[in-house]
Amino acid sequence: MRQKTIFLMLAVLLTFTVISGCGSKEASTQAGGSKEPIKLALSPWPGWFVWYLVKEKGFFEKNGVNVDLVWFPVYSDSLSALASGKVDANSQTLSDTLAPASKGIKLKAVLVNDNSNGGDGVVVKPSINSLKDLKGKKVATELGTVDHLLMLTALEKAGLAEKDVTYTNMTVNDAGPAFIAGNLDAAVLWEPFLSKAIQEGKGKLLFSSKDTPGLIPDLLVFKEEITKNRPDDVKKIINAWFDALDYWKANPEESLKIMAKAAETPIDEYKAGVDSVKIFQLEDNVKAFTKGDSYESLAFTSGKTAEFLKGLDMLSTIPKAETFLDGHFVEEVMKERKK
Repeated sequence: MRQKTIFLMLAVLLTFTVISGCGSKEASTQAGGSKEPIKLALSPWPGWFVWYLVKEKGFFEKNGVNVDLVWFPVYSDSLSALASGKVDANSQTLSDTLAPASKGIKLKAVLVNDNSNGGDGVVVKPSINSLKDLKGKKVATELGTVDHLLMLTALEKAGLAEKDVTYTNMTVNDAGPAFIAGNLDAAVLWEPFLSKAIQEGKGKLLFSSKDTPGLIPDLLVFKEEITKNRPDDVKKIINAWFDALDYWKANPEESLKIMAKAAETPIDEYKAGVDSVKIFQLEDNVKAFTKGDSYESLAFTSGKTAEFLKGLDMLSTIPKAETFLDGHFVEEVMKERKK
């Protein structure tokens, strides 16, 4: 449902430099006055429709923070909006936070919304029974995306490398229909393309993000100036998120209806989509922001993902995780909510 790409970020970095210079006065005004709404961007992905539950049930107001949700039907447009300063925060993947961080654009990831947990996967023709069977086969995914990384992870598990398959660089919008049409042996897709390829293309799932916990995290990322000048509002937004998760737990059917309506999707389809992600609770967040040696740690994941992108010449430098990961907000929220 979301387009995970780093290409646009590289293109907008220069634009950001120009726009941020002429727009700094407006940004400082917003940062200085807590009554100004914080513009929070989001786009189509199951885990991010929770923001509409937050809004619908009044949890922003309950926590005393003024927030405008800004909808972007195309995910890449939301990345551009944050990089150019048109919004204050965005819902985006960790991988798409690395490009601006590597260029010195000051952003702070403060919350993990979810992890893909089966929402991204390798779908293959019925005649293919194992990952090793992919050798010499035509496999498609988009260069430089986290799904490209997922493909390489799957191949590595089978003792294969990218050179062992006929790799085709193809967007998910093209790869899904191409697989259904029988033009590919395998494709790495995300929802809803993944389910459609299985159902309509008679494909089967061999490997998914469920097999690599933490590889594909989705985050709430702020402009650093907002986290510095309006830290209380950032914390209030995080509290509003967890209030919504508590409400969802207590009122599952009503909550799903609200989110499915926002997604303009039948409730059964939305539920299938949201079941393919792991929504992160407060404890999950604190753990994710803790340094570790597995993909369950954001710092570890960012390092591995940055190495992958640098190997493709899509990053010139590997940014230090501490420059753009800020877990102190969720730590404070946990302490306060446990009182």
